[in-house]
Amino acid sequence: MKSRILTSMLFAVGAVGAAQAATEADVDRSFAPYANGVPAVAGVKQGMVIDKSNVESVRAALIPSMAEFIKNGQTTLTVGETYSFAISKNYIEATRRHLNTVSLGPDVGDLNGFVAGRPFPAEPDANDPRAGEKVFWNFQHNNRIGDSYTIWPWYMEYKNMASGKVERTLKQEYHIIQWKHRVDQDPRPDVEPNPSQLLRSGYLKVHEPQDLKNTQLLISRFSDDAKLDEVYLYLGFQRRVRRLASNQITDPFLGSDLMVEDFEGYNGRMRDMKWEYKGTVDILVPFYAHNKQKLADEPKETDGFQFIDFGGEGACFPNVTWQLRKTFIIESVPVNPDHVISKRTHYVDAETYALSLNEIYDRKGELWKTFIIAYTDSDSHMEKNAGRGVAINDGFSIIDVQAKRCTTGKFKVHLDQAMSPTRLFSVQNMRGN
Repeated sequence: MKSRILTSMLFAVGAVGAAQAATEADVDRSFAPYANGVPAVAGVKQGMVIDKSNVESVRAALIPSMAEFIKNGQTTLTVGETYSFAISKNYIEATRRHLNTVSLGPDVGDLNGFVAGRPFPAEPDANDPRAGEKVFWNFQHNNRIGDSYTIWPWYMEYKNMASGKVERTLKQEYHIIQWKHRVDQDPRPDVEPNPSQLLRSGYLKVHEPQDLKNTQLLISRFSDDAKLDEVYLYLGFQRRVRRLASNQITDPFLGSDLMVEDFEGYNGRMRDMKWEYKGTVDILVPFYAHNKQKLADEPKETDGFQFIDFGGEGACFPNVTWQLRKTFIIESVPVNPDHVISKRTHYVDAETYALSLNEIYDRKGELWKTFIIAYTDSDSHMEKNAGRGVAINDGFSIIDVQAKRCTTGKFKVHLDQAMSPTRLFSVQNMRGN
């Protein structure tokens, strides 16, 4: 009897991912990982161009699929300066104020005591079976949108990688609002009223081409991870709103190589995946200063803003410099055995918790897609975004290595609360637009 009670107690402790309490020093290290120096990998030097002639000598600094792209002559990579991205002081202060008030519940997806900031600022512990889950809770609650976030315009191109032909171009707008746990924009900490207890909502509207004009997407995530996301699609030519079933978020989004579940690297519930921490590495990732890049001449913006450019085979690769940065490797495996993928490998930035690189495997366990998300710091972007302490998603490429296709995105991001009013995030707004 005593043995059974002891076993139950030990299981309960393991189930909530018990670990030593985080310290102020852990918070300092979490937000300033380069305080004592930037990462170094043998053979990697700032300014060098990595191509098929030298890629094998620096393979340790590359994710496997990027190493293969370069080895095959499909792209090259230029190494830029590693520097810290400024993070919102309010977000850091919220992390300190609520240190050690957050814990995991017995089931994946249960988070107790979270108010604001980074839930788990301590280094991931390889001996903690729930370390991967904690890293991804930090991603779910990172400061990547700064309470509200608008992309206008967002140009998305569907490309044949082999021929280089652009087969389709979409022009869209995208808005995100954080309903709860806000730290930078009033109202704080929550937007009220919020009777459904939503955590975050995203609203997308297509402006071009004509056959997709006025197509709209509304995604709402609940604060309670046990509730399924509400996803609504409005098709302009049908003039009606329909709710998407949960399995439809893994369908190709508007015919692209992107799934709704892929947005931002992972756009789904915590409990829909099994999370495993695979280690910490120093690797090259697409982080850079936007205003120091060779930018695209087209499309033109009236205020002079220039988008990032793309190059390599099929113009499928962001033409930006890559930094050596401290990175956590997390593997996510779908709980549903009928999911369209077998797993994802996420490369999570240790400073910002942005997912800049993701490798997606098909149901047979073979590499299907590489998802590259390019990030700039807000101080090196548009003047109005300076000082906001947000890692700005500047564009992306998702490459289908099996079909030899890619979808690329060019973003103009505004950290402007007035551009994302609460009225946008409703089914009624979709019908009225």
